[in-house]
Amino acid sequence: MLECKALQTIRHRNLLKVLSVCSSIDFHGNGVKAIVYEFMANGTLDGWLHQNGVGEHEYLKAIQRLDISIDVASALEYLHCGCESTIIQGDLKPSNVLLDDTMVAHVEDFGLAKIISATSTNVP
Repeated sequence: MLECKALQTIRHRNLLKVLSVCSSIDFHGNGVKAIVYEFMANGTLDGWLHQNGVGEHEYLKAIQRLDISIDVASALEYLHCGCESTIIQGDLKPSNVLLDDTMVAHVEDFGLAKIISATSTNVP
């Protein structure tokens, strides 16, 4: 639910876009929640960096690595400074950076996000 709350009001080209959110009950009576994101054709940054000898992708060029770094930095700058309340992503790692069909990076996974009120002077 924290992830849904964090994502409902933020919009940035380098944040993964939420298409839909659904909540239901499974056949055991347990609550089930799902977030549907836009499809990222090139998978995760982790998949591109750690190919374990047998790569499904070609290797990233230096300029692609720089562009991805700038994309991630831009997303974090927006979360920290461009939102009404500061949002700390909390779990930034290569597997939480997805790449679209043109290799633009999109940060995802706000399950550990912390939302800090804009009026708060104490940062946890």
